[in-house]
Order: sequence, then structure tokens, then C-alpha cells
Amino acid sequence: MKIILSRKGFDSAYGGYPSPILPDGRLVSLPIPSSDVVKYSDLKLDDNKSYFDLMKELKPKIKYDKEWHELTKDTECHLDPDIYTDVLKRDKDWSACFGQINQSQSHLLNEGVKKGDLFLFFGWFRQTILKNGKLCFDKFAPNLHILFGYLQIEKIIQVNDKTKIPEWMKCHPHAMDEDRKKTFTNTIYVARKNLSWNENISGAGIFKFNKDLVLTKEGFSRSKWDLPDFFKDVKISRHSENSWKAEGYFKSVDIGQEFIIQDNNKVENWAKNLIKNNHI
Repeated sequence: MKIILSRKGFDSAYGGYPSPILPDGRLVSLPIPSSDVVKYSDLKLDDNKSYFDLMKELKPKIKYDKEWHELTKDTECHLDPDIYTDVLKRDKDWSACFGQINQSQSHLLNEGVKKGDLFLFFGWFRQTILKNGKLCFDKFAPNLHILFGYLQIEKIIQVNDKTKIPEWMKCHPHAMDEDRKKTFTNTIYVARKNLSWNENISGAGIFKFNKDLVLTKEGFSRSKWDLPDFFKDVKISRHSENSWKAEGYFKSVDIGQEFIIQDNNKVENWAKNLIKNNHI
């Protein structure tokens, strides 16, 4: 089983600020802004609050097209990976899924990613606090790369204008966008119902914050990671032996969405234990 580290959510170019770690430990990966159908105001955080409401508290503007724009109730987003079950009203047949396209999909294809392999999603996060009844980022908290969710692949669907799309999938951005359908690399990865090694755990899901999920080495910038030593014995795509630095960290590349780790029992067990101990 290959493990794929997949970078998702807000970054410095799309969004412009970190996704929040809520005071109760929830990791809310904010989907990047995009001209899709789903709006931030459509996404439910809890009974009385949407993603739009959350984001308005944190920052009234959002970055895309290299500029800052006012965040409104009509601002649209790219809900992908779609692994947060309760953010939308779901069809009874809905499954978690994730889409990829162009060079990033070609990379997954060239690295032999297949049914049964496991995505571990990570992103840029920062701790939040309540101040005068309003949520804000903790100015003393570091910026971190954190694992926030996972998806084990059950099915891989190449999507074009002739693909028969299941009804429950038709709202996924890679299934409904006509421009994406014209690109032969457009692909959707559908999750297993349950994990292949543990039928009691969903095949895709999210994590609650725990220090074991933090990739960033303490005291360093977020792209400098503190990976277990056994990672030094495996190939990680887009990286080389030079990614391991004398200061004791692994320097992840700044460009690239997916990093595929070659099959390795120790890495596989590491990933399985992360899911077992941290899934919600």
C-alpha cells in the first residue's frame, strides 16, 4: 500500500492565511476559493455557524488571483477533498472522494497510485482562541503543517463528457465542471466504505488535533518536518536524499500537491496508527 501525502486547503496564494485549529481541537481545512457551485456560506460548521461565519471572524478578506478580495456570502470554493461528512446535506449513497487533474494527476498516475492506496491530507494550520467572544488566531501560536484527514481508494474514475456520473457525485467539482471534463487527466478517487485493515473505521475521514499529527519540527518553519527516522530509508516523490538536513529535519518542497511514498511496512504501520488513534 502506497501512502500519499497530499497538500490541501488554504495556502499563501489561495486563501492567504492558515486553516484554523478550533479551541475544541477540530481541524477545519478551509477549501480554496474557486469558481465552483458550492459557497462557503453553504458549508455547515455546526448548527449555528457556517464556514463563511467562521472565516469572517478570522479575516474579512480572502486571497485569490494574486489579490485580496472581500469575503461575501456568494464567495465560492473548491470543496475537494470532500471528506467532511456533515458540511452539506448528503445523498444516501454519498461517498467521500477527491479529484485531481493536469500535472498533479499525471504525477499520481506515473507513480502507480492505485486502488487500496492511502491519501493522508495535510495543510497549513494555526491555533485559534476566543477573545472577547470572537474567534481569532493565537498570535503566539506557530504556523504548522498538520495532517487533517485521510482517504483509502476504492475506485478511480477518469471523468470526461462521456462518463456516466453517479447521482450522488454530480455536485463534486471534478464531475460537474465542463472545462475539467475536457481534460483527459481529470480523475476522481472514491473512498472505500471502510478501511481494508479495519472494518470498524470509515474508509475516509478527518482527525481531531493531536501533536502526533504535526509534521512541522518544533521551532522551525512549517515546511521543515520532523519525520520518523525510518522515512530516511524510503523514496518520497519530488524529494531526494538532500531533503534531509543536518539540522535534523526533512525539508518538504514548496511546489507540488502530492508526495508518494514507496511501499514500506514501517510507513504503512505509522499511517494506520495515526488513523486508529486520531480519527473522529
